[in-house]
Amino acid sequence: MDLLRWLLEQSPRAAPIESPRACFEQLERLDAAIAGASSVDRAAAGGFLADRLGYAFLAGYRAALTRLDASLSRASLCATESGGAHPRAMKTRLEGAALTGEKTFATLASVADTLLVVASSGTRADGRNQLQIARIPAARAGVTIRDREPMAFAPEIPHARVTLEAVRVEPGEVLEGDGYDAVLKPFRTLEDMHVAAAWLGHVARLARAEGEPLVLLDRALATLCALRDLERRSPLDPAGHVALAGALVEAAAIAGSCTLPRADDETRSRWQRDLPLLAVAGSARDLRRDAAHGAFRAE
Repeated sequence: MDLLRWLLEQSPRAAPIESPRACFEQLERLDAAIAGASSVDRAAAGGFLADRLGYAFLAGYRAALTRLDASLSRASLCATESGGAHPRAMKTRLEGAALTGEKTFATLASVADTLLVVASSGTRADGRNQLQIARIPAARAGVTIRDREPMAFAPEIPHARVTLEAVRVEPGEVLEGDGYDAVLKPFRTLEDMHVAAAWLGHVARLARAEGEPLVLLDRALATLCALRDLERRSPLDPAGHVALAGALVEAAAIAGSCTLPRADDETRSRWQRDLPLLAVAGSARDLRRDAAHGAFRAE
């Protein structure tokens, strides 16, 4: 896929998207139209087609999950609990063939077909939580999903409490490898990368449609090129984390520079409402950047 030409040649007028499910349907049609495209390209293209920042986020989140496994087109990663999303906070248990616990903030869980549930299966030799990932249908018996109150920004994107009461886990539904090292840790990097790509694709459309200075479009496309290069690296590579930190700062600055001079009042108001979405999990990104720099600091 020639992403740059695609973003410059498509009509910049987005069709209205009525719901997260409608957004998933649009993204699945896009997958078919650009078959073989990389996950970052699909994120950027999905963000371009989004009619608002929240659905651009959905495109990036979905693309990150499909980078882990192409079949996760309508999935939710269920990690956060009352104590947070750190491995030591995980109290949900995988004992034998049953899951029990509660996830307090599961993005898109109420519209997902598949849940990736992070659970503890005991304690490792070093005393740390042994995490595993169970991939289960969202409709399985014992799973209760309750949407939380919508957030002040991007309220179209649902976040839910997921209660698991002795939920059956079939053979083959527990993913191989350590749940933190194989899924949770790399996903945090992949999510940041793909969501940023989706936002930049979205900005590219807005810049063309709403009269932004051409330099803003130029910067969005250039930063997308950086993300496309970073996609080829391991999501656990500290050198990649250093460069990704810079790309994320630039992506946020580009989005923050949008004033939408030709937009209608509704579009401009919604854009301002949703901009805080770009700052979510900023502290975690700072910690990852600092750790990455530390890996190369001379003793």
